[in-house]
Amino acid sequence: MLLSIQLKIFTMKNKPSLFTTLLSALLLINMINCRKAAIKVVPTVILSTITDISSNSATSGGNVTSDGGVTVTVKGVCWNTNMNPTTLDNKTASGTGIGSFTSPMNGLSPGTTYYIKAYATNSIGTGFSSQSTFTTIAIAPVLTTTDLTAITSTSATSGGNISADGGSAVTARGVCWASTQNPTTANSKTTDGTGPGAFSSNLTGLLPGTTYYVKAYATNSIGTTYGNQVTFTTLAVAPVLTTAAASAITSTTATIGGNISSDGGSTITARGVCLATTQDPTTANSKTTDGTGAGTFTSSLTGLLPGTTYYVRAYATNSIGTNYGIQVTFTTIAVAPVLSTTAPTALASTTATSGGTISSDGGSTVTARGVCWATTQNPTTANSKTIDGTGPGTFTSNITGLASGRTYYLRAYATNAVGTSYGDQVTFLSQGLVPETFTDLDGNVYHAVVIGKQTWMVENLKTTKYRSGAAIPNVTANASWAALVSGAYCWRNNDASTYKATYGAIYNWYAVADSRNIAPVGWHVPTITEWNTLANYLGGITVAGAKLKESGTSHWSTPNAGATNSTGFTALPGGSRNSDGTFYNFGTYGIWWMSTEYSAKNAWYGFMYYNDSDSDNYNDLKFIGFSVRCIRD
Repeated sequence: MLLSIQLKIFTMKNKPSLFTTLLSALLLINMINCRKAAIKVVPTVILSTITDISSNSATSGGNVTSDGGVTVTVKGVCWNTNMNPTTLDNKTASGTGIGSFTSPMNGLSPGTTYYIKAYATNSIGTGFSSQSTFTTIAIAPVLTTTDLTAITSTSATSGGNISADGGSAVTARGVCWASTQNPTTANSKTTDGTGPGAFSSNLTGLLPGTTYYVKAYATNSIGTTYGNQVTFTTLAVAPVLTTAAASAITSTTATIGGNISSDGGSTITARGVCLATTQDPTTANSKTTDGTGAGTFTSSLTGLLPGTTYYVRAYATNSIGTNYGIQVTFTTIAVAPVLSTTAPTALASTTATSGGTISSDGGSTVTARGVCWATTQNPTTANSKTIDGTGPGTFTSNITGLASGRTYYLRAYATNAVGTSYGDQVTFLSQGLVPETFTDLDGNVYHAVVIGKQTWMVENLKTTKYRSGAAIPNVTANASWAALVSGAYCWRNNDASTYKATYGAIYNWYAVADSRNIAPVGWHVPTITEWNTLANYLGGITVAGAKLKESGTSHWSTPNAGATNSTGFTALPGGSRNSDGTFYNFGTYGIWWMSTEYSAKNAWYGFMYYNDSDSDNYNDLKFIGFSVRCIRD
């Protein structure tokens, strides 16, 4: 309203052109402000002053001055002993929305400096305040450590004196020790009562001839503190020995040993070397056993991993215990990777999926891996290949650029600094039409298509001869056909010129079962199991027919439901010749004999129907006439 009034006044006093200029400027400013308002950002938050600082708590908070255009879903403070804390560190959750909030911080460590920031989170992200710092009040116990006495090979006496409990009752006290400096209660320790004052501690289970570092400790409600560190060495009675350098190193073996310069006054009952891929191996790791007594010995290491760094120590055992020589290290020689090939899956006309598993990198980083393939055996990386990452383990390879209907040989490969090695060779068929054709004894030419792990004829059988060369009787009369108990064939409506080329011949089951063999060399009439395998590969009988039938309605009756012929099988509706010799089902049914007998009178057949997507199977009388499709042996 105010802007409108001002504009009216302005136009009364100024020329219209000036008014237009001013109006455009104001509209531009208004548009920029609207766009700015539409931009949503993280919230803006200010950190409050830190108050109520104690040994384990403090209070702070903050003020969310802007929600960034999106509701603040959580706000609080976060802190850590390192600079620039985030919500991944310690934090509070102190409500939602904009405005001020208070955040108590508990569980802090005494005498510790903390870095703190306020934070606020909306759907865009998290905004932080500037960083501040504070230090908690230190009130832990004050104590000293008593020097060691009564030292033996496995025990000693120490203790401590708690001169101040820090204003909180001492609930645990004792000494802790380790063979490395600055031990804590996470190492070996004693528990020697409660309260302030002096106490004595008995250290047991020590190793002979070993230097230990000891500190007294005391625990109150604030935490645990330690006295000054003292050190001592137990009595040395174990053997003294050195470790020899490794020699004759191969990918899986090496020679090493040791020299026992002193048996410690007790007979050496076992000696050898122990090894591991981590430092400081003991006899609990892999080891050799190389005789008894003092002096020099040799150890043969076998079963090593290629390209691997090993840590080795000689050991010697007497009645006092086992002692170790200085640690030496060596690395076995790397070899080529060890791998296997994954059997191809997801076979298609131009693609497939395979891969491999690299069980060993040979001790050298695998820098390339994948599969290679060719139409000849033993392919290498000089042939077609995939590149599928680096390192050991299992990998998957997507194979492309295949030719349909071809036999391929495939191997996984892996390359390291030593060279390239290959997995076992596997063979697979790409899906789709086979490039070569084949003929029967009549000279009829057939094509083939690969579907799954099967190779099928693309056309119905047309032969008039058995494989032996004997003629299959051509029976045309209806009554004669109905009386048959031996092999015979006919053409649809007894009209070869019209139906042979497209639909092939119609055969009774006796011709299919004849020992003289109706199929061309290298082929056979499928069993019912092979027919069902085809259907199952394509997703089951309720959908397989759609993928096998020729698409469209130039041969199939309308609607030829679901037909896509995505497999290239090109099933056609040749119909049948019934028990009375008449021809039936042309255009609506595709029916093919199986070689599997159902009973003395019946045999199995597979069929497809114009009005659904099924590829089903049933059985019928053996003298009925159906089409035949062959499958490769």
